[in-house]
Amino acid sequence: MPATLPIGTVVDSGDIADLNAQRFNRHTFWCGQSGSGKTYALGVVLEQVLAHTSLPLVILDPNADFVRLGEVRPEAASTGTAAALAGRDIRVLRPGDRDDSLRVRFSALPFPIKAALLRLDPLDDRAEYNALLHLQERYPLNDERSIVERLRESGDPVHHALAERVENLALDDWGLWAGERAAATEIIDTRPDATVLDLGGFRYAEEPLVVALSVLDDLWTRREQRRPVLIVIDEAHNLCSPDLDSPLGRAVREQIIRIAAEGRKYGLWLLLSTQRPSKVHQGIISQCDNLALMKMTSPIDLAELASIFGFVPESLIEQSPLFTQGMALFAGGFIGAPTIVQMGDRVTFEGGSDVGVPLR
Repeated sequence: MPATLPIGTVVDSGDIADLNAQRFNRHTFWCGQSGSGKTYALGVVLEQVLAHTSLPLVILDPNADFVRLGEVRPEAASTGTAAALAGRDIRVLRPGDRDDSLRVRFSALPFPIKAALLRLDPLDDRAEYNALLHLQERYPLNDERSIVERLRESGDPVHHALAERVENLALDDWGLWAGERAAATEIIDTRPDATVLDLGGFRYAEEPLVVALSVLDDLWTRREQRRPVLIVIDEAHNLCSPDLDSPLGRAVREQIIRIAAEGRKYGLWLLLSTQRPSKVHQGIISQCDNLALMKMTSPIDLAELASIFGFVPESLIEQSPLFTQGMALFAGGFIGAPTIVQMGDRVTFEGGSDVGVPLR
């Protein structure tokens, strides 16, 4: 297995640009404004990680950009990377009623997440909160969608109130409950080479948050197994924003902060991709040792990056506004020295490419 991942060419010299595969055991921050080629370039790197390492990927994908990560483009079929990818186990889980559907097991969620889902306060809603606390032991939940029926049949007025809360919040109408199907956490635990979680397409805005919470909490719970995994969070501001103020949103952010601060020693490594550093909680960015910066014209954002990543020469960061599409500055442990790179071509299809302007 090669220790280096070829990702493109060095802008100044035309030499092959390589990343050190071993140094993905640090958190990575990837940013670039819209139109910089950020998602395409990230796909180039993920293909190389898949082709040349045994590091499993868990990709939280809000825009279906990586759902075709296992589909090789015909013009790239003869490459060594394509041959390596052909043997990889890449699972793509999507919302909907299908065999590869993206599911969560309610009974496996930590109790605080269940309470947050039902918007229950331990003091203001103490009767319902307590009923939920003992729900699993009274009603083993093989099919989560039968919970309302069971609560109503109990004859207990508190259980009736809990059933009304579930119905009023439309939780019984969510399409993500696993029932007798495999949950995403159970699939990830079988250790595919990559698991892409397509977070777009849910009917309710909180469903992607529950998926993210379920997966991140399960990985954290199993951390003592010390099984390495690269957790890729695309459009990370959706899950890491300092402005998230819902109970579920705050819970997701706090779990990512915990993994950023303590996960590295357990083999839980983050790769966060976003448009602006200000959109991601500082407690997360400050734990990142690798930086990939694409075109960014905001002086405020560039100054923030220069402050956080003090090991990167400001003269290189200041070149970012001049980058053309597909150019990126790499710095940190995964590259020998800060280097501006023109990214190479993707081997697989990009799932969420831009929509073109219709012409007459």
